[in-house]
Amino acid sequence: MTDRLWIRGGQVLDRSGLRVADVFVAAGVIERVSSGDQSFEDVATGYKELDASGCLVSPGLVDMHVHLREPGGERAETIRSGCRAAAAGGFTTVCAMANTSPVADTPAVIRLVQREAELAGYCRVVPAGAVSIGLAGERLSPMAELSAAGVRLFSDDGRCLQNAELMRRALEYAGQLDCLVSNHAEDANLVCAHGGSAGEREGVMNEGAESARLGLPGRPWAAEAVIVERDLALAEMTGARIHVPHVSTAAAVEAIAAAKEKGVRVTAEVTPHHLTLTDAACGTYDPAFRVNPPLRTANDVEALRSGLRDGVIDAIATDHAPHAEEEKERAFEDAPPGMIGLETALSVVLTELVGPGHLSLENAIAALSWNPAGILRLDMLTGSIEVGVPADLVVVDLEAEWVADPSAMQSLSQNSPFAGKRLKGQVRHTVSQGALVYSDGAFPREIA
Repeated sequence: MTDRLWIRGGQVLDRSGLRVADVFVAAGVIERVSSGDQSFEDVATGYKELDASGCLVSPGLVDMHVHLREPGGERAETIRSGCRAAAAGGFTTVCAMANTSPVADTPAVIRLVQREAELAGYCRVVPAGAVSIGLAGERLSPMAELSAAGVRLFSDDGRCLQNAELMRRALEYAGQLDCLVSNHAEDANLVCAHGGSAGEREGVMNEGAESARLGLPGRPWAAEAVIVERDLALAEMTGARIHVPHVSTAAAVEAIAAAKEKGVRVTAEVTPHHLTLTDAACGTYDPAFRVNPPLRTANDVEALRSGLRDGVIDAIATDHAPHAEEEKERAFEDAPPGMIGLETALSVVLTELVGPGHLSLENAIAALSWNPAGILRLDMLTGSIEVGVPADLVVVDLEAEWVADPSAMQSLSQNSPFAGKRLKGQVRHTVSQGALVYSDGAFPREIA
């Protein structure tokens, strides 16, 4: 069910620029957009009015990298709770990774995710399909069948596809399907002390001065770089599209920049935590800061910011990775890697990047909205607020301040590295496919 909405007096930002306008929503689409000097009060009867004065109105945010955990990991997150978190964070579309149990390597699992997301109704979910059967890295999944079921991106995220020949074949098939392959770039022989064998001592943070000081095994920057270089070469050879997830090193940024100059069809994403935190945060041994790829050095952070500003990196994605409390409360070395991020991503970017001038507001919203939509071939969501476009919108109070409190968030998990941090910029309203799904801290459709 959709709503009739009058979003009044906001600063509307889309790929055409910034202007003051009223936005009218009806029947799931944008019905009309007025300029600031026009009045449509005579036709506003029957519309729910949302006062957006002093706020930013932009296309809904698109997160191309989330872990919703369902099926199989419902103690950490469900599709419903993850979609609620997305709506609270301003995201109207998310791409759900395939490392569920069972793995999303069959059309049946893809349909399950789609069905549960539709029942939840908070945002659009685009399921990723596994590259390999069971994420084992040995045999390709039935990619054509998965594509027919609605998959646009293939990834074994959480595990790097080590076999170069299999990666080549995945790219070739994906190219024929006009789909995207994304590979978690960490060489197992480098992140584990003895060649990546099960049970061996695995690196748990960036290898460097901080890991030496803390006495923790490290994951070197080269583990990412060698896989990125390999995959870019395979993408160049096959002519297929490739997407580099959660870039964390200066070396990877350099490799992607060089590949783009050569015409390789590569896109890349970076997370808010890799843009704002360094490996020094691990000094407290707080497992909230354990993540793969790990937090890197200040030099890497600056390279990531530069890459985002320059267009080498195309998108900001959360890599939202919830874990049950009892799992994440283990010792740093024993806790699973990952951080939640759907409800803090926009505010962290506004606070740490836009506010200090590291990134323009326009570039930030592009990286969070229409750039990832374009990468996923979501042509109806590529950044225009105009008549006839599906009404996926977010209204943000850029001046509002709040303190990140994981216990008050919608996610079932609380493993946020930004807990207790004062942030600037807060989502007021989220409109997904024409429905007001989140409004001033509440979910109106649950109340109605």
